[in-house]
Amino acid sequence: MKCPYCHCLQGVVLDSRETPDNEAVRRRRRCERCGRRFTTYERVEDIEIKVIKKDGRRENYDRDKLRRGIVKATWKRPVSREAIENLLGEVERELRLSGKSEILTLEVGNMALGKLKKLDALSYLLFASIYRDFDSVEDFQKEIDELRSAKAVSRR
Repeated sequence: MKCPYCHCLQGVVLDSRETPDNEAVRRRRRCERCGRRFTTYERVEDIEIKVIKKDGRRENYDRDKLRRGIVKATWKRPVSREAIENLLGEVERELRLSGKSEILTLEVGNMALGKLKKLDALSYLLFASIYRDFDSVEDFQKEIDELRSAKAVSRR
């Protein structure tokens, strides 16, 4: 495994364990050259789903693309890398269970949003602003109001 810091190919596995959803193996590694530690995830690559973009183009589902969006939304928020990986695993499980070979990007985004909403409200808002094309402060305010009313209902 190539070190993400110095690109050395020599490293050792310090710890291996399955993720809580049993969908992947998490490995903690240390680079032999620079000594830095990093985490890798191994999972079965079995998802053959096309996503339909807003403009009608079709692309293969890309876990890394969704991960990048979620990582940006959770930047400097109290959301662990493991929680992000679990969220991605849950979205992929839903995609597989749907039985669809093609799905709208909006549907994938909404799956991720539902899970992110439970994880961190601010990250949810940031992610929603992209997937729901917020173009004004009013769009944010409407979403904040909905979050507040849902929180008030859940307290009862």
